[in-house]
Amino acid sequence: MKSKRLRAFDRGRMKGLKGLIGVDEAGRGALAGPVVAGAVAVPKAFYDSEWCRRNASRINDSKLLSKEEREELYEKLRWLERKGRVFVGVGWGSVAEIEDLNILGATQLAMRRAVEQVFEGAGISPHESDPLFRDEEEEPGVQENLSHWKLFVDGKPMKQLGYPHKAFVKGDSRSLCIAMGSIIAKVARDRTMLALDCEYPRYDFGSSKGYATATHREAILEAGPTPVHRSLFLRKILEAKSEDPQVEFVF
Repeated sequence: MKSKRLRAFDRGRMKGLKGLIGVDEAGRGALAGPVVAGAVAVPKAFYDSEWCRRNASRINDSKLLSKEEREELYEKLRWLERKGRVFVGVGWGSVAEIEDLNILGATQLAMRRAVEQVFEGAGISPHESDPLFRDEEEEPGVQENLSHWKLFVDGKPMKQLGYPHKAFVKGDSRSLCIAMGSIIAKVARDRTMLALDCEYPRYDFGSSKGYATATHREAILEAGPTPVHRSLFLRKILEAKSEDPQVEFVF
């Protein structure tokens, strides 16, 4: 039962903490559009709440969910955010930043932005408070800091994330909070690509979401790239085309 597995995974790593923050990205392998990160801070009490017990079974890696399931869960997570029961952050790595920093650097930047948005919303200080600079009227330990939380990231460790974290390969299908982050990232990015589809209808962004589908590749070869394409990702396609105009691409 995936609900028990994902929820149990997180609960088993909660000792001494006030909660977990799950982080994942969407769009890292696409030919066009931004890379987007989602972060969700889940307080310890939420894992034992009625809502979590009833609905955790529906939450999983966003890639394993249908579009309708992702959209519904995204709205549920945003509702929980408005109720102050979880805290959500979305971070973006633009095409220009992907070109400048490479996809790994832009992904880490997007993740850091998402995490810092969560810090702000949840009132979590990313650093230990320094008693030398504490307000005289402030009680020690009133403000939560990152030592009270643990940051979980999908995939391999991100050296430039800027905050201590634990990385889990395929974490979005193992950890409930990472799965939540994956849903936020995926839906946020898909909505961006739908908007870009209106601006560049020839490139099938509405269906491909910027990935290398046959229709998308064909449009690149016929009409050339747009400003929202990642030039480094197109080299293989464009170089093969220049060498043989009749070449067929296999990905």
